Amino acid sequence: MSHAFYVIGSYALTAAICLALTVWVYLDGRARQAELRTLEAQGIRRRSASTSSGEDVGT
Repeated sequence: MSHAFYVIGSYALTAAICLALTVWVYLDGRARQAELRTLEAQGIRRRSASTSSGEDVGT
């Protein structure tokens, strides 16, 4: 038996891990966006949102 099985298996495992990480990041991003929508619906705003009075926040 040649080493082709090992090489192909390694590439397949690497592709599966990359795909799993990509799906995980995508789903986690959707979950965080849903959390942000929920918080903003409750009236809680992000710190990165600009202030209406133009004040410098945090200094």
